[in-house]
Amino acid sequence: MMNGKRMVVKVGTSTLTHSSGSLDLRSMERLVRVLSDLCGAGHEVILVTSGAIAVGVARIGLSERPTSLRMKQAAAAVGQCRMMHIYDKLFSEYNRTMAQILLTGEDVEDPSRAEHLRRTFSALLELGVIPVVNENDSVSSAEIETGRHKVLGDNDTLSAIVAALCGADLLVLLSDIDGLYSADPRIDPGAKLLHRVTALTQDILDMAGDPGTWRGTGGMATKLSAAKIAMDAGCDMVIANGARPEALYDIAEGKDIGTRFIAEGKAGGKI
Repeated sequence: MMNGKRMVVKVGTSTLTHSSGSLDLRSMERLVRVLSDLCGAGHEVILVTSGAIAVGVARIGLSERPTSLRMKQAAAAVGQCRMMHIYDKLFSEYNRTMAQILLTGEDVEDPSRAEHLRRTFSALLELGVIPVVNENDSVSSAEIETGRHKVLGDNDTLSAIVAALCGADLLVLLSDIDGLYSADPRIDPGAKLLHRVTALTQDILDMAGDPGTWRGTGGMATKLSAAKIAMDAGCDMVIANGARPEALYDIAEGKDIGTRFIAEGKAGGKI
């Protein structure tokens, strides 16, 4: 067994919400239960959560996702509040304390701010608190969408940056896909799920498909980009389906769930 036991779990919008954009409370409750149990087993857990804009859209009662920047930011502000309220309630039911951390590109780019952020994460984890992280969309999306300052831009990248910053042993991306396939399984019945990847070769990079559903922004390309950040930092990364959060137990044990990207010099086993 490896000495480390720090894991970052990123959950996508499609896992957290129904097709209407409203929160999938059953899915959230199962995720929180598993994360709380992993903490009880001795793991340090950081949750990176998507969904603020989609939840805000549903909460405000908009008929569709807005296209203007200011309305997206407004929806994110409403949705973030709603999500944190529910996360706090659910974690409390399992006797766990959570903390909210909202990030912008400058927070991870500036060395001084990044060091303060690292220390904050360290202190929270020492206290047994579960940090719940999201990009500060109401502030940073203006820079992201206009291209003036694109550091984060999607929560796959954000979670990889957090994993590297915190010296995590494992990053898990929970999405609406089972992992990396040799071809698009939606159109190619012969597509095979790759369980282990030890290098991001051009062949692997070419397997990236188009972006996913309208409720999320991340496609396979962003996940492979996240894998590079994590692997370069010595952190394994797993892409798995968020429909069954209980799979996190097997992932922590190093079993072949989804696709595991193994950092150089690591065996890709238990954390």
